Order: sequence, then C-alpha cells, then structure tokens
Amino acid sequence: MQVSLPMYGVTHQPAESFWQVLRGKLLKLGLPQLPERLIWPQDLAQHWQQNDLLLSQTCGYPLVSSLPQVQLIGTYHYRVEGCEGPNYRSWLVVRDDEPGERLEDFRGRIAAYNSTDSQSGHNSLRALIAPLAQNGKFFSAAVASGAHYQSLRLIKNRQADIAAVDCVSLELLKRMQPQALAGLKIIGQTAGVPGLPLITSAQTPPEQLEILRAGARAMLGEAVSDSLLIGDFSLVPRSAYQKITELEQQAAAYGVTAL
Repeated sequence: MQVSLPMYGVTHQPAESFWQVLRGKLLKLGLPQLPERLIWPQDLAQHWQQNDLLLSQTCGYPLVSSLPQVQLIGTYHYRVEGCEGPNYRSWLVVRDDEPGERLEDFRGRIAAYNSTDSQSGHNSLRALIAPLAQNGKFFSAAVASGAHYQSLRLIKNRQADIAAVDCVSLELLKRMQPQALAGLKIIGQTAGVPGLPLITSAQTPPEQLEILRAGARAMLGEAVSDSLLIGDFSLVPRSAYQKITELEQQAAAYGVTAL
C-alpha cells in the first residue's frame, strides 16, 4: 500500500505532519494497516500508476494526459490569492529589476519551468504565449528546473528571466522561506483551472474510496491543514479537468507545442 503527498509543502515535514493526522482519522473510519510514513518517489509518473496506490496528490496535466485509470478522491481548496473555490492559477514571476511589466516584454528571453508534465509551470505558460508566438516560438530558450523553487533560483541567478509558478506554492514559499522570493516580482497570471486532485488506484474498492473522501474532508480545520493553507474540499468531476486539455489544444493550434 503506497501513500504519498508530493505536490505541496516547502519541506517534507508539513506533509508528514498532515499524513499523521489523516492516518489517525482513516484508521478510526475503518481503513486498516496504513503505512506510518509517506513515501517520496523519484518517478511520480510511475508511482501514480501503481495498483497498490492508496492515496496521492497529482497535477491536473498528468491526470488528463496519462492517468485515465486512477480514481478521484477530491480536490482541496486553498486560502490563497489566485484560488477561486477548487480552481487555481499561476503567477508570472520575473526579477524586480526588470523594466518589463507585461508578458509581451519578455519576447526572446529565457523561460524556466519545473517539468513538461506540469500544468502550473509549463502547460499554463505555453497556452499564454501561444497567441503571441511567431513560427511557434516566443522565448529564445526554455530551461527545465525540476521544481518551482528551482525555477525561481534560476531567475534570481540570471540563468532565466521568467517562470509561471502556481499561487499555492508561491504563498507557501512566502510564508516559510521568504528569502526565496527576495528580488522577484509578479507581472501577470495564467488561466484558472481545477487544482491538484487527490487520487487513488483503480483497484481501490468503493467503500475504501468513500472512507478516503470522508477522511480528507475531516481534515478541514485541523492545524496541519491550516498550515498548508487548506480551506475546503470538494469532489471535482474529471470532466472539469478537460479545461487543461483545451489549453494544450489551443496552444497547438498556434503551433506552440513547447516553451
């Protein structure tokens, strides 16, 4: 049985603390033999497809592009500027000494992104630049950083000039590691889409799925949830995540298949 919460939390500890409280609730609700600690897989794409996956949190882009078999537990709402109900968006981040104040001002510059399977860091930015692109290109180059905070580091070190960073990650960094945002500013935003869903394997029985949903909902108001800026929980239908596919298709219509 595999449990992970890999998507939010500046360090592992907030997610581990969240799991300890959630684990206690799930045990009381009737789920037996739960792992005591989270796992932190290096290959998330493979991890999310395991038959013994009990609980994880994925990005919307892998959900629509490569995870048709997983079941949705639900989606947390976050008490963060940029979030509306279960939806979230990314902020466009640049150095604060840049004279540019609009995305158009960064034509021909270098973008940083966390990974190509990220809605917040790649697909959302790709959709935004598409109408501005010429021959399928807007930036002169794009650098894969591996993580949002690494994208910010590349910008601060002048190895990149702009990145799209989701509003939840940015707010968590602001509260827990404010120095990571020193010297940076926001110049725009991406389209809002449904946020990162909690998922479970297709092999998880219906009664266990309902317990997972009850447990996730019961976390509302807990101190460990407040520290992660969680404000509500709802079951967002898979169909709502098609907005992510539509953004990808819109970019492709302009000939933009990558940053």
